[in-house]
Amino acid sequence: MNKIRIGIRKEDKNPWERRSPLIPTHVRELIQKHQLEIFVQPSPTRVFTDEEFRREGAVITEDLSPCSLIFAIKEIPIKLLLKNSVYLFFSHTIKGQSSNMPMLKTIIDKECTLIDYEKIVDEQGRRLVFFGTQAGYAGMIDTLWALGRRLKVEGIESSLSAVKPAHAYAGLTDAKESLARISRDIRENGLPSEMKPLIVGFAGYGRVSQGAQEIFDIFPFESIEPADLKRFYREGNYSSHRLYKTVFKEEHMVEPISAQAGFDLQDYYDNPARYRSVFEEYLPYLTVFVNCIYWTPSFPRFVTCDYLKRSWDKSGPRIPLRVIGDISCDINGSIECTYRATDTGNPVFIYDPVTNTYHDGFEGNGVVVMSIDNLPAEIPLESSVFFSRSLIPFIPRIAAADFNGGFEDCLLPDPIKKAVVVYKGRLTPDYQYLKEFLDRFGSEMT
Repeated sequence: MNKIRIGIRKEDKNPWERRSPLIPTHVRELIQKHQLEIFVQPSPTRVFTDEEFRREGAVITEDLSPCSLIFAIKEIPIKLLLKNSVYLFFSHTIKGQSSNMPMLKTIIDKECTLIDYEKIVDEQGRRLVFFGTQAGYAGMIDTLWALGRRLKVEGIESSLSAVKPAHAYAGLTDAKESLARISRDIRENGLPSEMKPLIVGFAGYGRVSQGAQEIFDIFPFESIEPADLKRFYREGNYSSHRLYKTVFKEEHMVEPISAQAGFDLQDYYDNPARYRSVFEEYLPYLTVFVNCIYWTPSFPRFVTCDYLKRSWDKSGPRIPLRVIGDISCDINGSIECTYRATDTGNPVFIYDPVTNTYHDGFEGNGVVVMSIDNLPAEIPLESSVFFSRSLIPFIPRIAAADFNGGFEDCLLPDPIKKAVVVYKGRLTPDYQYLKEFLDRFGSEMT
């Protein structure tokens, strides 16, 4: 009986992507315990070297065509998609993202199967294979770095100027140790008086937010309930030797449109059109806003360009908001001024609400937006280890599945079956809605 071959792609979407979907020790486990063959494409940038994979028994080769399953992290270039192959990666197609409709169409045309990690969930809809806290870690580090840089442009020197972007640290431990030293300086010497109070607001309380808060909590801080923000800000009893944190849940950010209705979380998820955003009432008190919340176009926006324009146009002091760390990075989404995703090489832009214009960097009128769309790649070692641990339990059963017959008879475990977007060139029942986006893409091409 021939062994099943699994391929691991080298990541080539951008030069900053160094992650691997499987780590060398897990490759060894699959080879020794499950009699699988593992082919790994060579990569000079991956956080694990080719030799580390070779030592664990992998075959290092550019050619993955003999593989039954091909694992990756990011989207695969259209020209490299192999006919009739089974792919597992983050496709970024399930919201109908226009930029990836050409790739999805090619997957269909080449009669491939696409399994999207993002849709591997349990019976409660909780994701089982994911990067979560890692995005929060890197996103918060980059947000603090952006704040330090923005303050420096404004002529305000502070301990935060010593924060580096996440990718510049040797790893997460190195980053945390460095931030701890900055924290001690703030605790002992304080921040410049013009920075008081430095209030950071977090939207969301899931894994991404937990990771971001874990980084923030390295600093001396005091928590404030959203309902108390206005009173706290106006009373003025704040210290330069600590930062302030407030965490927003859905009930803080929206309200029912009907005056007779009360807030109900499940109703909000099921019927978001019945709700409107009230988040702008908190923005006048935030120095930094960190967006960690899941959003689709059916939900209200939380920071609108119109609000920012009104805030910057009015006479008197402008709102203290200096940086938006948009970890969620939904383009023109919950943060309307997130007009594009940034990357590690060009991580931030300034949005000028008065002129409704954008430019890269930290200088100029407006708010700094950090919207890197692959933040876990900035801490590739920790991210790869975490992801591989979540993925490996599913691999033996995926490898044992029958991709020759029909979708209903393929013998995939339920969580994986839910994540099959395309099966042998056809959209599966749960993803038929993507036809509309594919048709729209087709009409734009004609």
